[in-house]
Amino acid sequence: MKQTLYKKRINRSLVGDLGIFVFLGAGAAFTALPLVFAVSNAFKPLNELFLFPPQFFVRNPTLQNFADLFTLMGQSWIPMTRYISNSLLIIILGMAGNLFFGSLAAYALSKHDFFGKQTINALIVLSLMFAPAVLRIPNYLTIAFLGWIDTYWAVIVPAWSSTLGLYLLRNFMNAMVPIDLLESARLDGASEFCIYWNIVMPIVKPAWLTLIILTFQQLWGLTGGEYIYSESLKPLPYALDQIVKGGVARQGVGSAAALIMMIVPIIVFIINQSKIVETMSTSGIK
Repeated sequence: MKQTLYKKRINRSLVGDLGIFVFLGAGAAFTALPLVFAVSNAFKPLNELFLFPPQFFVRNPTLQNFADLFTLMGQSWIPMTRYISNSLLIIILGMAGNLFFGSLAAYALSKHDFFGKQTINALIVLSLMFAPAVLRIPNYLTIAFLGWIDTYWAVIVPAWSSTLGLYLLRNFMNAMVPIDLLESARLDGASEFCIYWNIVMPIVKPAWLTLIILTFQQLWGLTGGEYIYSESLKPLPYALDQIVKGGVARQGVGSAAALIMMIVPIIVFIINQSKIVETMSTSGIK
């Protein structure tokens, strides 16, 4: 008996397509308003920044805010290059450690069975429910006990223990890495680390690229004020924050600094947007 397959056809009128386009366009424009306002403020002269009622768009754009910002950065008694190098060190080590330890743990939880596995998975999901503010005091006590106060490790090591990356990688491995492929590699004599590094990690590349981006966004805005007290160890966001706090006259400088802090993560996100969407849809994160 020949089976007949019927393909469901979705028909939309031109008016319906236009309505969906207008609705999505209006939503996109609304969500972009804060970014547009931040860009506009960065190019406003001081007299426009203090207008009441405030103007959304700049009338007489100027680069003076950025010139004043770079002038103030050059007058810092700690070279600005030191702040930048501190931020780069924290970001690079934080991303590398988070990816390495998170992926190793995700591989074990995804492709191996052992006592307590379900409990660990439940604790990982439970940890995602806690706001970062709840963990500040326990983290500080732990870091102080280890003697890491006023060192880079005070902000680098906590980034390694992010459970969001572990949860993301584990779910992606569950969905995308077949167990038969790993068993074939074991029969060929491959070690567990070889399987993890040469087989699993290339398959889950979209997931760990997403993890790198999320970790970068977290560490980029980190000031380290709670743990790092030496001026020579402070990251770039701390230096920009201190410049902005110089008074009302630095309102324009603050707008320029805010735009710089925003634009870097946005550019990184746009470049890797397709990988992030693929990872979120596969991992079940909404």
